[in-house]
Amino acid sequence: MTTFTMKKLMTVGLGFGIAASGFAQAAPAHEGSTHVASSQSWKQIPIPPLHAFKPVQPKRIELANGLIIFLQEDHELPFINGRILIRGGSRDQPADKTGLVSLYGSTWRTSGTAAVNGDKLDDQLDAKAATVETSGGQATTTVHWSSLKGDFDNVFDIATQLLLHPDFKQDKLQLAKRRMEAGIARRNDDASGIAIREALKLVYGADNPYARETEYTTVQAVALDDLKAWHEKTVVPNNMIVAVSGDFDPTAMEAKLRAAFEPLAKGTPFVTNKITFSDPKPGIYFADKPDVDQSNVYIVGLGTREDNPDYYALSVMNEVFSGGFGSRVVQNVRTKLGLAYDVSGSFGASYDHPGVFYVGAGTKSESTVEATKAMMAEIGRLKTVPPSPDELRKAKEQVLNSFIFNYDSPDKVLNEQVTLAFFGYPPDFLERYQAGITKVTSADVARVANKYIDESKLATIVVGNATQFTPPLSALGKVTTLDISIPPMPKR
Repeated sequence: MTTFTMKKLMTVGLGFGIAASGFAQAAPAHEGSTHVASSQSWKQIPIPPLHAFKPVQPKRIELANGLIIFLQEDHELPFINGRILIRGGSRDQPADKTGLVSLYGSTWRTSGTAAVNGDKLDDQLDAKAATVETSGGQATTTVHWSSLKGDFDNVFDIATQLLLHPDFKQDKLQLAKRRMEAGIARRNDDASGIAIREALKLVYGADNPYARETEYTTVQAVALDDLKAWHEKTVVPNNMIVAVSGDFDPTAMEAKLRAAFEPLAKGTPFVTNKITFSDPKPGIYFADKPDVDQSNVYIVGLGTREDNPDYYALSVMNEVFSGGFGSRVVQNVRTKLGLAYDVSGSFGASYDHPGVFYVGAGTKSESTVEATKAMMAEIGRLKTVPPSPDELRKAKEQVLNSFIFNYDSPDKVLNEQVTLAFFGYPPDFLERYQAGITKVTSADVARVANKYIDESKLATIVVGNATQFTPPLSALGKVTTLDISIPPMPKR
């Protein structure tokens, strides 16, 4: 799992820092050097308050046909990057053709345009050290490109030809299908992957578009005509946002984009499917993985949306609970009790649907039950023990410091502004964040913990080797064993 891998990397880095610090303290001073008195420690260095967060905003242009353009100048390097965000993604594909949008995103670029096939496009772009790619996501499909400033016109022309005149090819679709089928065949190889997949099913429901699984039958059901129909349905100007960043003259760039996109006729707006959400059915769920000697454990429930007025307080709560090495869940479950080599958690928030609340750990098979109980205890303590003044201060500082670095470049700000516009958020949403976090109190954290976390609405998924559990998993309650077998591939 990515979170666990990153924490391992951070652990290595922290260890190096401690060793280096110890070496510096042990090293003898040179003759004649002046020692700083111990009273002048680093703890006494004044830390100035953060400046007001005022990122340079991109220029926003809306054409008469509904297409939206964002331009963000950045003259540090002679590159220009672009992206076309198109409404409609995997959450909107038919259930019996799950995988369609991913296949569409792959086949689109590899097939090429009506004038130049995908293989020749590869050669043309490689010669310029440029890229043009397509992809499919949950809510969007995307065309994105990157090139040197001097090659922009040529690369942009390739991107627009791919957007407006694709040539979906059967052999490229078949290749994409084979790759997807290979992924299905391997999906039970990794225990953490199983745990995440099954956790999403518990939170959203197995039939929910945010948790549905691609199967051999759904892949085989996708035909070339499905890709063409999806393209025709989604690629209309009032369904797209175009964002360009880099080393360009904004007046000239606006003129080029207008010339490319203003002639397009407005089409039928894409309407996303309405999706309902409900809390998971509580209980203990188990997926057997007999070839491992450790367990992946997740306690999960529904999270929230980023437009929730309590988003700021929940962000601080996250940091207190599971934000890093000093957080409660890490300090108590990992450091003090030694029950997990990796532990993390979050009350997740997404832009247009509830995120996932989770607390997860990797632990020895023998300590599976004890680690699960310890994580549940920390959830309960979050609701009953408000953060101390020191906990609150550190949590708010960490949230604000990391937030600033998330948007420390024009390109990062542009990407976030495009996302906010896509999901209908106000353009000053980022600027509100700093003030919102600053106002959070200990009482606010306690209030949202009790308002949004209900242990009776949480489900626990364990992936591991049941023969090594001591005590058995039934010590936690009634256990439901999950069938994670992969349905066989039907005959072609």
